Amino acid sequence: MKKLILLSVLSLAVISCKQEAKKEAETQPKQEETKKVDNFPKALGEVFEKHGGIDAWRKAKTLSYKVKGETHSVDLHSRKTVVNADNYSLGYNGKDTWLSQKDSTAFKGNPEFYYNLYFYFYAMPFVLADDGIIYEDVDAIEFDGVKYPGYKISYKPNVGISPDDNYFVYYHPETKQMAWLGYTVTYFTKKPSDKFNILRYNDWENINGFVLPKSITWYKKDDNGKPVEPAKEPTVFSDGLVTQAPLADNFFEKPTNN
Repeated sequence: MKKLILLSVLSLAVISCKQEAKKEAETQPKQEETKKVDNFPKALGEVFEKHGGIDAWRKAKTLSYKVKGETHSVDLHSRKTVVNADNYSLGYNGKDTWLSQKDSTAFKGNPEFYYNLYFYFYAMPFVLADDGIIYEDVDAIEFDGVKYPGYKISYKPNVGISPDDNYFVYYHPETKQMAWLGYTVTYFTKKPSDKFNILRYNDWENINGFVLPKSITWYKKDDNGKPVEPAKEPTVFSDGLVTQAPLADNFFEKPTNN
C-alpha cells in the first residue's frame, strides 16, 4: 500500500512538473530569426532584383565559370576559391593563398591578387552587397545618349586585402540592369588612387535564375572619364553555374602531389 501511495505521489509530481514546464514555455517570448539588415540604396536593391535578387543569391553556395582557359570555382559564403588551368592551379583555402604549377613559368601573376579578380567582375552586381561597404551617389555617366545613374562603392578600414579600392557601378535608368563598372586598383601601391578603369556590361545570360555577364568589355575614356570606345576585345565567360550544393572543404586545398 505504501508503495502505491509513493508511486501516486511521484506520478502527480511528474505531471505537475510537465504542466509547469509547458506553461513556462508558452509564456516565454518566441525567438524570431534575425534577418540581415541591408544598408544599400533602394535603387541598388532594384538592380539586384533585376539580376535575380539578393536574397536568392545569398542562399546559393557555389559559383563556377570558365574564362581565358581557366575554370573558377568559388564558395560564395567563405569566398574560398580554386582556379584550374592546364599547367597550373591556384586558390584560397580560407586562410592561405596557394599556387601549384608544372614549372615555374606556367603562372606569371600574383596568386593573392589574381585568385578572385575575375570573380568580382563575374559576380557583379551581387558583390556590391558585401559587408563593410560604404555607398555614395555619383554623377551619371553618358553613353550613346543615355545617362546611367550610379553609386561609388568604398570599404571600411581593414575590409579585404585592398580596402582602399573603389568601385563605381552604373545602371540603366529604366531597366535597372547594370551597365558599367569603374574601379581602382590599390593592391600593389596600398594607397588610394584617382586613376580608374571602366568596363561595359552589355552582354548577359540567365544562369540558374541569375542574370550574369556573358562577356565584359574594357573601354577607353576621354579626359572627363567618359567612356568613348572599346579598348580591346571582350573578355568572354562560359559554362556558368550557380547552385545551393556546397563543395567539400578539401576541394580548396593545395594538391598534395605538388
